[in-house]
Amino acid sequence: MKPEPQSEQELLARAFEIAGLTFQELAAEANIDVPADLRRDKGWVGQLLEWHLGATAGSKPQQDFEKLGIELKTIPIGYNGKPLETTFVCVAPLTGVHGLTWQQSHVRNKLSRVLWVPVEGEREIPLAERRVGSPLIWSPSAEEEQQLQADWEELMELIVLGQVERITARHGEVLQLRPKAANSRVLTEAYGASGKLIKTLPRGFYLRTQFTARILANNFA
Repeated sequence: MKPEPQSEQELLARAFEIAGLTFQELAAEANIDVPADLRRDKGWVGQLLEWHLGATAGSKPQQDFEKLGIELKTIPIGYNGKPLETTFVCVAPLTGVHGLTWQQSHVRNKLSRVLWVPVEGEREIPLAERRVGSPLIWSPSAEEEQQLQADWEELMELIVLGQVERITARHGEVLQLRPKAANSRVLTEAYGASGKLIKTLPRGFYLRTQFTARILANNFA
């Protein structure tokens, strides 16, 4: 793995250095095998880029570049330059959430400063041949933060009220809450409508594609 970058400028310079390269070229340098597809290796692209950029956090709750306060997010894009899927932010807390505020939340922490790295994501392009795009560093504008906070507060209120099972992907303008588990046997605790603990699927916060499309459009326009 590359050493940890010491500044935002150094991190961005590294991200520009790998722009235009294929996953095969990057994997060869890192001595990593390229899987046939991502069905069983969902996090593979992110891990490959973490190796090249010197990310340290792994799957811990803090940002990927903890000293710099920057999170790395890869974003698969289609031929039209738009995101092909929602972006996972972090796992949602389902218990012990009374009194938790937006300012203290993992979502706000993770999204306070993001290095976005677009990657080719069209299924018909073999994984090894897909290329990395030009990166950008982003922090939410006042308006974007307001939207994120409003959605987060609405979703967390439903969790606090024991309504987690009623939350669907339709809730939230820019941020949604969805099950986050490799299989349906993985369960976690949450509060039900009666106030008693229930077993439910873990949930994750995801950014909607229209939100991330706007970030890319604003920066690459």
